[in-house]
Parts: sequence; C-alpha cells; structure tokens
Amino acid sequence: MAEHPSPRVTPLHDLHVRLGARMTTFAGYDMPVQYPGGIRSEHLHVRDRAGLFDVSHMGQVRISGSSGARELEALTPASLQELAPGQMRYGLFTTPAGGVLDDFMAVCRDDHLLLVVNAACVAQDVELVQAGLVSARAELLEDMALLALQGPSAEAVLAGMAPEAAGLRFMSAGEIELLGTPCLVSRSGYTGEDGFEISVPNGRAVALAEALLEHPDVEPVGLGARDSLRLEAGLCLYGHDLSPSITPIEAALTWSIGKRRRGEGGFAGEQTILRQLANGAPRRRVGLRPLGRAPAREHSEIVGSDGRVIGEVTSGGFSPSLNAPVAMGYVDVNSSGEGTEVDIRVRGTPRPARVSRLPFVPARYKR
Repeated sequence: MAEHPSPRVTPLHDLHVRLGARMTTFAGYDMPVQYPGGIRSEHLHVRDRAGLFDVSHMGQVRISGSSGARELEALTPASLQELAPGQMRYGLFTTPAGGVLDDFMAVCRDDHLLLVVNAACVAQDVELVQAGLVSARAELLEDMALLALQGPSAEAVLAGMAPEAAGLRFMSAGEIELLGTPCLVSRSGYTGEDGFEISVPNGRAVALAEALLEHPDVEPVGLGARDSLRLEAGLCLYGHDLSPSITPIEAALTWSIGKRRRGEGGFAGEQTILRQLANGAPRRRVGLRPLGRAPAREHSEIVGSDGRVIGEVTSGGFSPSLNAPVAMGYVDVNSSGEGTEVDIRVRGTPRPARVSRLPFVPARYKR
C-alpha cells in the first residue's frame, strides 16, 4: 500500500496545538481550523477587535532583477512596472484562454518584487514564473513565515510594538523592526478589516505571535473564520470563485487590469479578456442572499424565474456579522442585477434568494 506523505507544518504548529486548535490538512499543511472558542466567536472578535492568523502556508516568491516587473507582465494583466518601492498591487495569473491560474499580491521593494501566492498553487506558480522570466530570477522564500493581524484594533496593537506601523496606509508596505527583528509589514489582508500582514523569519515567528497574543485585544483565529470573513467581504477564494475556466471580467475583477495594459495588451489571454472588457462577459460573479436560514453551499444550482439553471454557487456559508446565510456565485449576466429573485437548490430543494451587492459587510481599510 502506498504511503501518503505527512502534511507539512508551519513554524507556528506547536503553538496552535498548545492553544487547543482543531487541526486539519489544508493545501498540504496541518493548519488550525478553529480554537476552543469556536468559529463564530473568532469571526466576531476580528470584526470587533483583532485576530491573529497563521498564513505561513502561502508562498512568498522573490523576483530579483531590474527587468522583473516588465517580464512578469507577460503573465498577468496587472500593471507592475509603475509600482514604486513600498507600493502593493493585486494581480491575476491568466491562461492563454483568458482564465485565472491564481491570484497574488505583489509588493515592490527597493531591489526586487515579492509575490504572495496561494498555498495550493505555489509549485505551479513558481514554475510558471521561472519559465516566463528571461533576465530576472524567481526564488521561493521557504525561510519566512507570514502572520496576519486583522481587525479595528490591529493598528493600535502593532503600533504599540513599532509606532511607525501606524504610518502605513492600505496597500503599502515597509521594513519594520519587531522584537528586534526586521520584518516586511504590509497594510493588507483578506478579511475586509484594517490590518497587517507580517513576513518574519521562521525562527522568530513564534516569539512574535506570542507577543501579539499577549495583547488583550488579540485572539488566535483559524481557517474557518478566515473563510467566513473573506466571504462577508466579497473576496474571491482561488479554487472556488476563481479557476482556469473563469475570466477576470466574469469574476468582477476588471479593476485589477491596469489602464496601460488595457491599451497595450501583451499578457496571457489578452484576446478573450480585452474582448470581454469591451463587450461584456456572458456571466458574472454576484452576491446572493438566501431568504431563509439554510446556507447555500458550493456547487448548488442557481435557478431563474423560468425554472432554467442560470448559474452555480461557488462560495456559501453563514454570516456571523449578519446572522444570516450569504453566498457568491456565477449567473447569466442578464440575471446579475441587484435584487433579481432566484432560487438556489439546497440539497435538491429550491429555496428563494436575491442577487445582492458585494461586499455583504462594508470594508474598513485605512486608505
């Protein structure tokens, strides 16, 4: 019988276990789903104060070389060459057919770019980038952990350690010394709340996490609440709301396509993407508000008023902030208007829902 490889662990693994986390395998890593207080409590704590997430399973890729941004633009419709040191940008790797291979964050440093990519796509993305670069070089930083401190108290907590952290604005980054260790701190996250992501050497990650958790406003948060928070914020999850069969236009991520790139092209899938940009796409990602209490889960069919299947749910669950179910999915563009009444087949039973504006819970970024 073939042996299954053991899941990898992050530098914070023993801390999660000590804190009583329920662990599960995610993207090849043993990760915390929740802590003893439960997902709902963790979720609401992030909305009210601050939560600390271990996102060290995500890939951090350094792109070195003066031509790195220009060469990367062959793989993404994002504008990267305009970035100045300290600026960040969200981008998508696209396929020749216009679909999405992965989404990423790019941080411009003085002498390189840092990409943060999804855990399940690390090997694929590194291979893609290495193959696409000519003069620049790609290196996976396996010696760095990644922590996310999210919530309205995040600024006060981190500024208590390093006052200069308060000077960062949304989608900006800088090197900040925390507990005597230089860290790359960005004002970003995936919860819809103000907050920071901190790239810290593996050997210092536990000490930093423990110091942050000593603050009375900070609690540890697992993957369960991370998912419900990003869903309330209307943020896509790769492998669910994004895939090689979904284009940026269909995903309502038109804003991620740089103005210059729209005019000059030169990226994978440009023919399909620019055509849809000009003429529209046949379907669109929308928010959905089921009218009852039953959550609509991924792959549930969305049915129009004429009984025809018009789409599918890609993310769904219960919103602790709204005390109601919410979902996202793709529907025919003619049925994508806010307030459109649809049915969602939950375990085969049609249940009424309405197309909703995204996000479900307003973002509170510090711009």
